[in-house]
Amino acid sequence: MLNYVWIALIILGIGVALYFDVSDSTSNKYRNKESLEAEFYPSGDISSIQKGTVSGTLKIEAKSFAEFYGVECKENIDVAAKLSLADNKLGSIYFLINDAVPEIWKTMAKASGEKNDLTGNFNFQQMEDGSFKLQITFEEVGFVKMKNVTNGVLDIVNVAVQIAFGLIGIMALWLGVMKVAEEAGLIRLIARAVRPITKFLFPGVPQEHPAMGSMIMNISANMLGLSNAATPFGLKAMEDLNTLNPNKDTATNAMCMFLAVNTAGLTLIPATAIAIRAASGSSDPAIIIGTSIFGASCATLVGVTAAKIFENISSFNEGFSSWIRSHIKGLSIFFGIVLLAVMIFATGLSVLFGSILSFVNPETFKLVIGYISVLAIPLLIFSFLTFGFVKKVKVYEKFVEGAKEGFNVAVRIIPYLVAMLAAIGIFRSGGAMDFLIYILTPATNLIGMPAEALPMALMRPLSGSGSLGIMTEIIKVHGPDSLLGILVSTFFGSTETTFYVLAVYFGAVNIQKTRYALPVGLMADVAGIIGATFIVNLLFS
Repeated sequence: MLNYVWIALIILGIGVALYFDVSDSTSNKYRNKESLEAEFYPSGDISSIQKGTVSGTLKIEAKSFAEFYGVECKENIDVAAKLSLADNKLGSIYFLINDAVPEIWKTMAKASGEKNDLTGNFNFQQMEDGSFKLQITFEEVGFVKMKNVTNGVLDIVNVAVQIAFGLIGIMALWLGVMKVAEEAGLIRLIARAVRPITKFLFPGVPQEHPAMGSMIMNISANMLGLSNAATPFGLKAMEDLNTLNPNKDTATNAMCMFLAVNTAGLTLIPATAIAIRAASGSSDPAIIIGTSIFGASCATLVGVTAAKIFENISSFNEGFSSWIRSHIKGLSIFFGIVLLAVMIFATGLSVLFGSILSFVNPETFKLVIGYISVLAIPLLIFSFLTFGFVKKVKVYEKFVEGAKEGFNVAVRIIPYLVAMLAAIGIFRSGGAMDFLIYILTPATNLIGMPAEALPMALMRPLSGSGSLGIMTEIIKVHGPDSLLGILVSTFFGSTETTFYVLAVYFGAVNIQKTRYALPVGLMADVAGIIGATFIVNLLFS
């Protein structure tokens, strides 16, 4: 499945890029070899100058600009520029690109290789007041999307390597801490406490197996929003699960279930989204806690259910009722706990946190979240190592023994990260994302999702940093406490970067045949987005 999705991302990205480039070339979107009328007002008196470089201000009427490029332009263009006069009729122009210039000029500058400036040639007529009337022909622009694809894929593969090497230190730290906790018996104690749930989720994994403790620690870290700790725990869990795997290149049922739970993104405190909202001046930054838990609970229910259906497809063929009876206890416990969490957290916590935080200054709340984020990991390390020391474990030796595994794991995931992020980079840079948004907008309108929120919903499974940027921009434009601001914050808090998780976790153990892990993860993402849209519209529209 992942093979088909991977090649589809690449083909769609390049195909859409070629389509747009051919369309732009046919319509001459960037007006190559055509002249734009403008006025230039020099700085100082240069009435006697016929040659040389002249600084001043380039002015273009909004109406003229809009008609020339066929785009919307509400304000007159007014930018600092330099003219190089070749003789009394010809010259070249240069000016810097800033936030005030129209988007089409930014695109042209980037396509020319220098995203910060734009150049062109002109002929001119000097007016009596010392100004110049220009007819500007900008440098030719073509294959904009294909250039974006090239630049995008080269940039993102470097990011993939940086991510992998950035994990080395984190991996070494947490695998060392895990080794101490494992030797001290702490992981086994935690595993026993949640055995009814884990036995239902992972029936093929022995309850005393090290993989069980690693998975529990990963899921717990994710629920607490400790992403720096969750990834190493998850990678360790995949390595432990692979020791039970008879086919080393194929994902097991336990691996697929573990990935389903991870991609559901169940987090009790979405600290990153809350911090962004607080920094943006929200009067109630934590209002998304309840909505995020509701959305993530929907994702978890769908993800786990789908994984169980795929896992037991043969059992379903033989007899659905017998499968239900054999798992009735686990099903009852699991769904009972999740439904209870949905009812309590999605309603009670929203009201509770809303009441409490209505008296708290957003900056104060941001500071509190910051303290929690800073103290949580050191306290976790301290408690694990102290427990090991009390149990007379040789904490230093065991820590080093576990930390040695970190480097190998981080290096091993590089090819998988490069492959996945390259495909995503091509898909985004080629314009396929915009094309997909255009297609899906009618469907999302039916479920009450604003068109402005769709880019966030589509980007979240692909890229964590990309979705964070989209969320921040939407909150900046529409406000953190608007319906749209709350909705995209809930999306961020109730879903996970599915493709990244699959690439990293399966790459750690060289799994190439991912079986049903991807469709289950995407089902969970869709359920989380729909659940988030429903609860936000119900409570805030």
